[in-house]
Amino acid sequence: MSQPDIFNNSRERLFIPALGPFYDKFAQPIGWSVLRIAMGLSLAYAGWPKIQNPFAMTGFVESIGFAPGWLFSPLLAGILFFGGLLLAAGLFTRPVALACGVAILVTLYYHVIAPYPSVFLTAEGIAALTANPEYFTPGAAYHLKDGGAAFLAMAQSKALSNSFYWAGGILLFAAFGGGYFSLDQLIKKKF
Repeated sequence: MSQPDIFNNSRERLFIPALGPFYDKFAQPIGWSVLRIAMGLSLAYAGWPKIQNPFAMTGFVESIGFAPGWLFSPLLAGILFFGGLLLAAGLFTRPVALACGVAILVTLYYHVIAPYPSVFLTAEGIAALTANPEYFTPGAAYHLKDGGAAFLAMAQSKALSNSFYWAGGILLFAAFGGGYFSLDQLIKKKF
């Protein structure tokens, strides 16, 4: 069974045939590289605090079922930080992206099994907010007027959608590799 060539920009497949060379030589290589670099550096940025204290998440990873924590906490730190740097560089892209994608899927799993609470404040807390507005900034008062329910629902929605986005984007690189401007392409080796 032959697979469709989704990156084929031959003139007969384009509405504006003259754009074929632009897509081939500029848009696709630059777009793919910018996405890879941005995702890799974002992962490294998220992993930096974890790499500074690789055992800090030991209890957390064990609480979501990844024991022993002394193994999985530094593994997560390394995957995010070093994996992010390797992804940004496009070196060993497919296996690194697979490892990073799985780590982000674990984040998605966490947000599904441990959602944000439904509210921050009890009815008494809302009454205290109403009676003492001078203790709260206008932004806090706005977000807490319903106990924080709308804010927390939005945070949960963003946590889920961001995890889907990141996992999907990173796993694209596991499937397709680092692209034109990657160290994998430079050394002419692929996994």
